[in-house]
Amino acid sequence: MKILNIVGARPNFMKIAPLHRAFSNHSQIQSKILHTGQHYDEKMSDIFFNQLELPEPDFYLGVGGGSHTFQKAHVMLKFERILLEEEPDVVVVVGDVNATAACSIVAIKMGIKTVHVEAGLRSGDRCMPEEINRIITDAICDDLFVTEQSGMINLAREGVSNHKTHFVGNVMIDSLIYYREKAKQEDILDKLNVSPDGYILMTMHRPSNVDNVKSLEDILEIIENAAKHKTVIFPMHPRTSNNFGQFGLFDRLHNIQNLSILGPQGYLQFLKLMDNAALIITDSGGIQEETTYLQVPCMTFRDSTERPVTVELGTNILMKDLNPETVKIQMEKILNGEIKKGIIPPFWDGHASKRIVDVLFNKYSAKTKVRDKASSI
Repeated sequence: MKILNIVGARPNFMKIAPLHRAFSNHSQIQSKILHTGQHYDEKMSDIFFNQLELPEPDFYLGVGGGSHTFQKAHVMLKFERILLEEEPDVVVVVGDVNATAACSIVAIKMGIKTVHVEAGLRSGDRCMPEEINRIITDAICDDLFVTEQSGMINLAREGVSNHKTHFVGNVMIDSLIYYREKAKQEDILDKLNVSPDGYILMTMHRPSNVDNVKSLEDILEIIENAAKHKTVIFPMHPRTSNNFGQFGLFDRLHNIQNLSILGPQGYLQFLKLMDNAALIITDSGGIQEETTYLQVPCMTFRDSTERPVTVELGTNILMKDLNPETVKIQMEKILNGEIKKGIIPPFWDGHASKRIVDVLFNKYSAKTKVRDKASSI
């Protein structure tokens, strides 16, 4: 049984790593990896592949940047050629990047079984490109693997048949559990001269937060307020960095005392930073989930979240605007000990990948044997 796993951007690496490991440990499954290159930084991609113990991708499309239409179109054209050559039994797509939707469309059109891992998540905001990718992918894929109960509810509401949906847990948490001990050996806290619980970790990259001067000025004020209490560690996304420069705000940023600005971090280094932070301020989707498992307070700057379990059961607090005064009040409550107590959601136990392997092998291996037998006659 040949499975082709698709990665398009760095968050996909953490989701494919445990799946590829689980597939490869199965004696009757051949697992291959295709990297579309949607977000490609040679140094950071190498770091992620090495740290996550992934092999070099079997295929690399080299799509690079560009508009959403450009990326999807080029992925589709190049991916079609790979499928014609490889003829996989199953294509696995994860998450909600452009490559996820583009590869799903091509594989389904070619009659190849295609499954979506991290299905059913909905923010309700179709202005988010990721939301459109999620909806398209879930509408056409053959099997949908769901991380939280809201996903099952969303898919049922959209009329998806029960036999296609599988509540298996979260492969992102599989990676976190698998690599947490290894991450503890990283020396990044020593390099930054901070102690556990002695800093606030911050990430910001969404266009709605970093693509206009007003939001960036609000972010600056939030950092200034936070830095009065603890060191702020800010691994900066290239988009955010570029916009600080474009709007002439770098001088104000660099004048903030008690602020450490970093470049993008490897998976293990960032996991160590998350695991030891007093508070995380972010607009990321995945960090909401990771902090919920780690039981670290998290403030997320989004109008809505596609991962409501992180708010309902976890440690995540949804901040619907960047109002510095509102943020300051909530931040000071957390730093003064008013910490939201969370619990770990169902099936976030490190075994989601094995559940996915079991479903796929039980469902599709018989069809593979029939096809192989027919081809040998």
